[in-house]
Amino acid sequence: MSIQLRERILFRVLQLFVLVNVIAFSNSKPVLNKPDFPCKPPHFDSYPFCNTSLSISTRAKSLTSLLTLQEKIQQLSDNASAIPRLGIPAYEWWSESLHGIASNGPGVNFNGTVSSVTSFPQVLVSAASFNRSLWSKIGSAVAVEARAMYNLGQAGLTFWAPNINIFRDPRWGRGQETPGEDPMVVSAYAVEFVKSFQGENWKSDDGGIGFGFRKRVLKGFGEESDRGDELMLSACCKHLIAYDLEKWGNFSRYSFNAMITEQDMEDTFQPPFHSCIEQGKASCIMCSYNQVNGVPACLRGDLFQKARNEWGFKGYITSDCDAVATIFEYQNYTKTHEDSAAGVLKAGMDINCGTCMLRHTQSAIDKGKVQEKDIDRALLNLFSVQLRLGLFNGDPRKGKYGKLGPDDVCTSEHKKLALDAARQGIVLLKNDKKFLPLNKNAVSSLAIIGPLVNNISQMGGGYTGIPCSPKSLLRGLEAYVSKTHYASGCHDVPCNSDAGFHEAVRIAKKADFVIVVAGLDLTQETEDRDRVSLLLPGQQMSLVTSVARTSKRPVILVLTGGGPLDVSFAEADSQISSILWIGYPGEAGAKALAEIIFGDFNPGGRLPMTWYPESFTKVPMNDMNMRADSSRQYPGRSYRFYTGTQVYGFGHGLSYTNYSYKFLSAPSELTISASLKAGSDKNILQQTGSRLDYVHIDEVTSCTSLRFHVQISVTNTGDVDGSHVVMLFARVPKVSQGTPEKQLIGFDRVHTVAKGSKEISFGVDPCEQLSIANKHGRRILPLGNHVLMVGELRHSLTIETY
Repeated sequence: MSIQLRERILFRVLQLFVLVNVIAFSNSKPVLNKPDFPCKPPHFDSYPFCNTSLSISTRAKSLTSLLTLQEKIQQLSDNASAIPRLGIPAYEWWSESLHGIASNGPGVNFNGTVSSVTSFPQVLVSAASFNRSLWSKIGSAVAVEARAMYNLGQAGLTFWAPNINIFRDPRWGRGQETPGEDPMVVSAYAVEFVKSFQGENWKSDDGGIGFGFRKRVLKGFGEESDRGDELMLSACCKHLIAYDLEKWGNFSRYSFNAMITEQDMEDTFQPPFHSCIEQGKASCIMCSYNQVNGVPACLRGDLFQKARNEWGFKGYITSDCDAVATIFEYQNYTKTHEDSAAGVLKAGMDINCGTCMLRHTQSAIDKGKVQEKDIDRALLNLFSVQLRLGLFNGDPRKGKYGKLGPDDVCTSEHKKLALDAARQGIVLLKNDKKFLPLNKNAVSSLAIIGPLVNNISQMGGGYTGIPCSPKSLLRGLEAYVSKTHYASGCHDVPCNSDAGFHEAVRIAKKADFVIVVAGLDLTQETEDRDRVSLLLPGQQMSLVTSVARTSKRPVILVLTGGGPLDVSFAEADSQISSILWIGYPGEAGAKALAEIIFGDFNPGGRLPMTWYPESFTKVPMNDMNMRADSSRQYPGRSYRFYTGTQVYGFGHGLSYTNYSYKFLSAPSELTISASLKAGSDKNILQQTGSRLDYVHIDEVTSCTSLRFHVQISVTNTGDVDGSHVVMLFARVPKVSQGTPEKQLIGFDRVHTVAKGSKEISFGVDPCEQLSIANKHGRRILPLGNHVLMVGELRHSLTIETY
């Protein structure tokens, strides 16, 4: 069959598909323009659980006590059933809001007054900004649009975001959804997004409604919020824990057993969840499909209890979708579905995304595998979150957030924020001889080549809704150069044919400047799909080199997608002058890219992920170890432990200007009091001869007194204004096996004018930021010479006891 005939057939199939969907859409029921809610007067508002003067706990217990066993069981699914006799409508717990309201969950629909929402860059791109204030503003903007959609009956109040798993392996299909590979960055993102999304910054007074942002002060020691238990929305930290494999070889996320050392659990996989709960005050945790050290994650009651008892978690725990069923069906960990349903309830899980608990809990009770009191415990957690959300306070449109509506969605403010996020997240990887920025007045013609150049559907990446004002990369660049020529080069991202190369080369030869867009889309990396290679898909590399060899000037290469790519060929090719990574930049990505290429915005993003060479694919993806092991030629993972070669390192990112640093103040010596906790002397000290190597953190009583600040001056030595990410690393003495090569202990993004300087301050808590995990998973503070690093600058700090 000829290519032309196949394309005509495909076109007819697509036409039919669109027609069927248009008919289905036109015949679908219109969505209510207001949410249904409990405690409606005059018949259902007199129950104690409707009485707002009572405590949340009292109201939740009252509601639970009124339900029959069957009614209780009907609440254990994400699609919780209505209780008509109490005037309680059905509730869908599953809505998604990863980087804007997404269409993935059944709790959200766009068939109503709101037909589109602001699409922010995918999380990995926003993380590349290294800007806490930006992350907070995004969380707040998404919250406003979510609550507005709830008021219109188009969304729920419980959203299953953010994804705070560590981007451990570059092949992972969902790494794009995360803030990257560094536990500190992932933790910081989680805290900022969750706090803002749940409404911490909300204000409602005579001055109007909206979010008021306090200045982010980088004290490093945190500050407790004085807000109460009230929630604007509920955010969910997912996926607990060590979930970062979809489908690789014979391994599947539904049955994979992640073998985690105590050391890696303590300093890599666990910190984001600890922070998300303890500092972010998240009201939901989602347990993952995989097993952890032989036990399904949703049966890890030890982790659930740690979250509640040690980290102060107050909320509900949900399974990932059908994760309870997979315990029996895929993992064969239990003998029956009843065992799975009973097991997760007794472990401390509260609700099942799916129907396994709905269908098998009654039978489990009948067989004595679980008791009604276990269900009551789960319901108290579920109802408490709904009560904190105001779900039982009467008509939500008369409440604190009741004025939010369609005018608060896709606002100019939110669109500008999406643009700013894309600007700040784009990373300039290479810029030989300062080829960029281009002078828009000196560009007579422009050739734009690549399969994603004229495709707006892939700008957001995974978990995306319907964007307000999407624009293709082609349209964004055309705004600067009217004489543009476009060729896809490859028919699609898999690029299995070079049939389009000729046209791409033809327009490249004629154009004044050439931009090639290559990389990944969701056909290569997404949920349930990992990559097997780090190279550009199919024949994309050949397309890039063919165009670069024939163009008048060196070409500009733009890379899409979340996963790292081995573009060593481009880094080494003098005919490829500049490389930009845009990831999945969201609805405003096209404008942001054009502004950077033509110099209206100075790039300042930095990679939140190590970019490995193709040889890294020899490392088994199922090997969860973070630390390198030379005895088996294992190179380790992430910048903290990886010992192999890299294409680009964590934190790499160029600018159109240059910066210099100076330490203004930092201690040279810290002394730990020898007065440790009683009875600790046998356990805390590791000696080499007569010298002490470290102390255990949990045995030190003087952590607060050890805290200090590092003052740094940042100078823009160039001729261009710009925002710059300052990253403070520490290298600690290698007193324990598996000590990191270095670790990030502080970061900030500052704006400086040309030739101008800014002073910034980082708070450092040695017990937290200069400590490491030993092989037993205990935190230890190494004694001796620590090195603080910013750029090429070094400062020595000695920690000792007396």
